Amino acid sequence: MISRYITNQVLKALKPCRVVGVFGPRRAGKTVLMNLIKEKIGSSKILMVNGENLDAAEALSSQRTSVLKRFIGANKYLFIDEAQKIPSIGSNLKLLVDTIQHVPVFITGSSSLDLRNKVGEPLVGRSRYYYLYPLALLEIGAEDYIRQKEMLEEQLIYGFYPQVYLAETLGQKKAELESIRDGYLLKDILELDNLKDSIFIFNLLRLIAFQIGQDVSYSELASNLNVNKKTVMRYLELLEKSYVVFSHHGFSRNLRKEYSKSPRYYFWDNGILNSLISNYNRLSLRDDVGRLWENYCISERVKYQKYRKLSSNNYFWRTYDKKEIDLIEEREGKLFAFECKYKKKGGKVPRDFMNTYPHSEFHVISRDNYLDYLT
Repeated sequence: MISRYITNQVLKALKPCRVVGVFGPRRAGKTVLMNLIKEKIGSSKILMVNGENLDAAEALSSQRTSVLKRFIGANKYLFIDEAQKIPSIGSNLKLLVDTIQHVPVFITGSSSLDLRNKVGEPLVGRSRYYYLYPLALLEIGAEDYIRQKEMLEEQLIYGFYPQVYLAETLGQKKAELESIRDGYLLKDILELDNLKDSIFIFNLLRLIAFQIGQDVSYSELASNLNVNKKTVMRYLELLEKSYVVFSHHGFSRNLRKEYSKSPRYYFWDNGILNSLISNYNRLSLRDDVGRLWENYCISERVKYQKYRKLSSNNYFWRTYDKKEIDLIEEREGKLFAFECKYKKKGGKVPRDFMNTYPHSEFHVISRDNYLDYLT
């Protein structure tokens, strides 16, 4: 079993009168983490339920103290997997921690589609939230430098979903990826909008997959998909809340020619990106290695920030005359610029950027040094 970075943080946060939440994409390992936490606590008095269980959902949405007390019984902990399935979960958890104060509550959610808002608003000051993504490089470990180098191409193609990463053959990895893509990836969105057909969303994701590292035009996407711009924007927002993709906007502060109108989108996992475009070819046979490398570096860097609690505003930087930098981190009152280059050729800092922001730092992330910045 691969140790997840947030395990000890969650254990320390589990205290009476507190709700601890772990959110993240489906199949990222939240249920496994919950079972591991249960083992580490070592108590037989842990009530562990699933939000999809109708009896549990009925009790936990009752808004009646007597029902909640009978439901908890003599247990000392309450663990709720898939908590987003329970109606009025936030107000009910508030009632629970107000009236059964000795019981810490641990919840997981496979989607942030309003779940954190529902839980967070009633529980201000009595909740801790963590995020669990597909495996990160800093969780796999960088001690075995040679092994990491050998695995790099496989990671760029098949990504880091736990069951994919642990599959023994490339054929098994492909099958696992396609199972996630077809069975789990859009489940929350389809349920939310009561959709039967996922073809539109998959087509939208495919278009995004071919535009990694490029500014995305909502109007152009809408035209290609024969829908209106607002529909595209709505579903991209839902895809972000379901932890399929995330976006960065352009950084603009001092230069009139800095471009910041259109966002760029990245996938949380390279394997999902490749499964959407049905391309598992070796890197030597591909013409999109630069896009794969950029998505890999930026997604791993953002996971690194989240897990290491580096509070950062993330952007890309581009000018109208097409000078650009892949990632700008604004933190600690300073700018940190990163250019992702699979082969360490080029990657010089644009003169306009350094002249405008002379106290910033610039780094090139390449195959030679990526472990220094991502682990």
